[in-house]
Parts: sequence; structure tokens; C-alpha cells
Amino acid sequence: MRSYSINPALSSAGTFGAQKLFGINANTAFTHRAIYSACIFCLLSPVRETRTINQIFQLKFKTMKAQIQSSLFMVSEIKVSYQPKFKACERPKVKSSKDAYNILFNNWDQGRIEMSEQFYILLLNRANRVIGITGISSGGFSGSMVDPKLIFGIALKSCASGIILCHNHPSSNLKPSQSDLTLTRRLVEAGKILDLQVLDHIILTKWGYFSFGDEGLM
Repeated sequence: MRSYSINPALSSAGTFGAQKLFGINANTAFTHRAIYSACIFCLLSPVRETRTINQIFQLKFKTMKAQIQSSLFMVSEIKVSYQPKFKACERPKVKSSKDAYNILFNNWDQGRIEMSEQFYILLLNRANRVIGITGISSGGFSGSMVDPKLIFGIALKSCASGIILCHNHPSSNLKPSQSDLTLTRRLVEAGKILDLQVLDHIILTKWGYFSFGDEGLM
């Protein structure tokens, strides 16, 4: 049997070396004797035990590597569901820009209609009945940023056949800006590609509205 002898004189030096090697300070819960014993065990462990420890580490490394590789092929399943609270025949039907304005105006935040610009879309089914209304963006007094991907993403998920765009002018000015005209043309062209018709764009104020469709600007 293999035997080892330990020189007690090395105890303080070993303890100091262990503290320096492992970054252990005086506040550590381990005692000096425990630190010294751990160092001596590591230095004097037989080669066979060292090999066993190495084998354990190699096995754990291979297991972790396999787990990482398998996680690369794991994906989330996306499920879209739609559960309306009323029958399709009970939904309001949009026959004109006035109908669209009334629906939008009655669902608008009246406290902000003259304070900040907001952008909404009205989602319609094939019979022009309202599926729902949703906000797209909210900006400042003079404008708001609109992301076409967000508009058509919501419309496609809702299985809408057509949409009506709407934003308010806090200034109550019903004249469309150049950016309003440019955005409308972009969204109309994108809708054609997706077979999703952009039926109208309404500028809404507290005192009236402007319809791009009525003015032949679609």
C-alpha cells in the first residue's frame, strides 16, 4: 500500500499558497486546515483516481455537447386561433365611408383625438362586415410612424379580406399630407400582392372626415 507523509511545517506555507492560488481570502468560510488538506489531496491523489475524474469530466462534456446540439433542432409551435363573441350576421357592415367613419369614431379614444395622432385599421371579411378594429401606432401632435409589416401581419392573422386605414389629425385639418398619400399608395400596392384589398383611408377629426376612396386617391 502506498503511504505518504506530510511535513507540518508546510502547513502555513501551503495554506498561504492555496489562498493565493484559488483567490481565497480570510472571510472565506473554509478553515486553513480544510484548505491545506484539499491542496494536499489534489497533489497526492493517485494517477488512477485522476484518470477517473478526467473520465467523468469528459462524459459530462459529451453530454452537454449532445444537449446543445439537440437544442438547435428544437422550435416553437405557433398556433393562431380566433373566437368571436358574436355571430357574423350581427357584425356591423360597412357600405360607405360614412359607415366606416361612424364605427371608427365611436371606438376612438375621444380624450386623445385632438391631442396626438393615432393610426388604426378596420378589418373586414369578404361581406364587408367588421371583424375588428386595432391600433397600429400612436405618435405626437404632428405624426406617427406606421409599419406596413405590422398592418398586414394583423390582417392576415385575422383572415381579413379587406382593410380600411384610418388616422386622426389633432389639428382638425382634413387635407392629407404628402406622407399620407405616399403611405396609402405603398399599402395599396402591398395589399395587391397579398390579395388583401385596402378599401379606403380615412382622415378622422372630431368634426368630420376625409375619405381617400371618395376622392379617387386609392
